[in-house]
Amino acid sequence: MSDSNEVTARIERWNRRHLLGLQQLDASEVELILDHAAYFKELQSTRVKLEHLNGCVVGNLFFEPSTRTKTSFSLAAKRLSADTIDWTATGSSVSKGETFIDTALTIESMGVDLMVIRHSSPGAPELLSKHLRAGILNAGDGTHEHPTQGLLDIFTIREQLHTLVGKTVTLVGDIKHSRVARSNIWGLKALGANVIVCGPPTLIPPEIERLGVEVAHRFDDVLERSDVINLLRVQFERQRGAFFPSIAEYAHLFGMNRSRLKQCRPDVLVLAPGPINRGVEITPDVADGKHSQILNQVTNGLFVRMACLHLLAQTQIREKGVE
Repeated sequence: MSDSNEVTARIERWNRRHLLGLQQLDASEVELILDHAAYFKELQSTRVKLEHLNGCVVGNLFFEPSTRTKTSFSLAAKRLSADTIDWTATGSSVSKGETFIDTALTIESMGVDLMVIRHSSPGAPELLSKHLRAGILNAGDGTHEHPTQGLLDIFTIREQLHTLVGKTVTLVGDIKHSRVARSNIWGLKALGANVIVCGPPTLIPPEIERLGVEVAHRFDDVLERSDVINLLRVQFERQRGAFFPSIAEYAHLFGMNRSRLKQCRPDVLVLAPGPINRGVEITPDVADGKHSQILNQVTNGLFVRMACLHLLAQTQIREKGVE
């Protein structure tokens, strides 16, 4: 981990206006976000009021339901002294026929500098980036990516293991519909981790090996090799059709339980992006046990989002200074 002066120097070299996905980032950019998040986590332990985004307006546009991500982004902005506009599609002018882009332009015209967007359509944040002057931060777009969730997962792993190089991270479950899986794969591979994707054949995208991952269809076969097990939620709302016979069978074959935990390494980390389905992806005793990092992920998500907002804001400030 870098010291604060080095991180400050690296922040000054950050030039991205948007964070649309981790596929676009190289290892140094991912590491900068993680180091900056660690800096904010250390500062927040002192309860010092932070002014990094004083005068900045952050708009949260959520076209899909969200609890963790929306609350985390809103709190992250406020912790940095930004003003926030929280918007949801329910009851908005979208229901009256207003277009997606017009809605975003309307919100931007209120003085928004950064816009956090969640949408069911892959590519929606990228589309906005071509029409708005505000910096765009993807909070999840369809089955494409969820970059800050991937980053907070990686931050949590690095915090516990100190490095990703040579570590084996197994992503278990609904890989096909999971934007979290894609962001994790890009970020983990960039930092030197080995990635296994595990699930029923119907929930593993064809040719995913091209991303440099190993594919497994038997969870029990990869337990002993895994330093980290990240249990992905079954995306029932995005599925069209039956991808496995029953929830009970899925839990039997791919659920993390006490018996499987005994087959793992003694220091294995168990992650789950949430919201978790207790008794499906994970049993309550494992979710609440000593190997679980689930609540740490939520905590770390705040600092990761603070880091992302601040980095994008710095680009905005520099560009406005040039105008």
